[in-house]
Amino acid sequence: MTERGIRGGRVARTAPLVGLAGRTAGEAVVASLRRRMRGDGPDPDAAARRAAELWVERLGHSKGVLMKAGQMMSFVGFSVDGQYESVFQQALARLQDDAPPMPPETAAAQVEAELGAPPGEVFAEFEAEPVAAASIGQVHRAVTRDGRRVAVKVQYPGVDGAIRADLANAELLATFFQIGHGLVPGAPRLDVRSIAGEVSERIGDEIDYLTEARHQQEFADHYRGHPFVRVPEVVHELTTRRVLTMDFVEGIRHRDALEAGQDLKDRWGEVLYRFYLGSIRRLGLFHADPHPGNYLFHEDGTVTFLDFGCVKHFSSGMVRYMRDSAEATAAGDAERLLRIQYARGGLDPADPPPADQVLAWWRAAFRSCTGPQPYTFSPAAEAENAREQFAVLGPHGAFLRRWKMDPDMTTLSRIQLGMSAVLSQLRATGEWEGIRREWDRNGPPATELGELERAFWGENVALWAEGGLHAR
Repeated sequence: MTERGIRGGRVARTAPLVGLAGRTAGEAVVASLRRRMRGDGPDPDAAARRAAELWVERLGHSKGVLMKAGQMMSFVGFSVDGQYESVFQQALARLQDDAPPMPPETAAAQVEAELGAPPGEVFAEFEAEPVAAASIGQVHRAVTRDGRRVAVKVQYPGVDGAIRADLANAELLATFFQIGHGLVPGAPRLDVRSIAGEVSERIGDEIDYLTEARHQQEFADHYRGHPFVRVPEVVHELTTRRVLTMDFVEGIRHRDALEAGQDLKDRWGEVLYRFYLGSIRRLGLFHADPHPGNYLFHEDGTVTFLDFGCVKHFSSGMVRYMRDSAEATAAGDAERLLRIQYARGGLDPADPPPADQVLAWWRAAFRSCTGPQPYTFSPAAEAENAREQFAVLGPHGAFLRRWKMDPDMTTLSRIQLGMSAVLSQLRATGEWEGIRREWDRNGPPATELGELERAFWGENVALWAEGGLHAR
């Protein structure tokens, strides 16, 4: 993939989407006419399968923003009727691990341009074929001159310029989501422009590998020696804006992890839950990309976390807001919850929604904690919950029409849905409310992992909401 091979310009990068929509729609019409001529019944699954294959083929070669957005759709899903959701998710899931790679000579040229010499001179060993490929780069296995086994992530040449052009084109992502959404029969109405805006903000953080290296090192420093969370160390002297080198880690990919025994999947699910939400509560840090391709699972129940291109830093005030909202929800105190939202500025006291609707929305948001314990995440239940939680014309409409979600809450809500989607695929069962109380009430460890984590952090590490470490 050369720089010239990555299409630039607003018209050039939007036009293929329109062509794809026309092609899939046209094929559906032709297929329908053929079935009628043969006297066959309708076969919507066949049309959906073909649309999904065309969609993935187009996205896989687009690189950058469109492919990243497609990967998001593959794990969050369209929340449509199960018969179509499975067809599209199976096809889109290939984007997580099997993105088309750039030619070996292109990758070698990019390494030389960034590190000052060909891969064979910089490294003792460098595998020309990538072991993984994703939205804006691909990963090569290598060995440093001092014998360290490393993973070298090489950014596609020109992709940063293409992404910046895409992010300046508000219509591109909006068109992408509109057409993709329209390809799915029975899909609910979505505010595609809002979705495009959120995706644009997140992807904009992921272009510079030096930024990602700083984020990754920050997490690695905090979690070094942790009993079940692993973060690869960065090799800073072999890292630039377009090449990122880190320790190489072997593990089980998400799709294969789904075939493991349920006890192991439950443990992995708890590790994910503790890492994502525990990092916020303890450190004010948020790994804001719960994409399934960003994990490596291990037979001993540990999980390695990858891809720190998008990391959010929360203030101690934001974490206190999360804790207080969770506590008021757990207590069923609607009036207190309403006052918390007023103080945050999300609701106007001059135009208050019914307090019971505010409580109902937050109970849905904390469903894994407010439901009977232990609680099991399931795809159907979480999809239905997500539909109701953000449907302006749904049961929470009076609250949603009045609520002004600030950027922190928008990010948190989006990633909460992504994490729930991954835990649903694992069908993870856990004592989630007990884990929440460990953080929000300094409660006793709710599980074996809680015991291990308490021993790791120690009693002297205060929660972020109470000024722990270096709270802002």
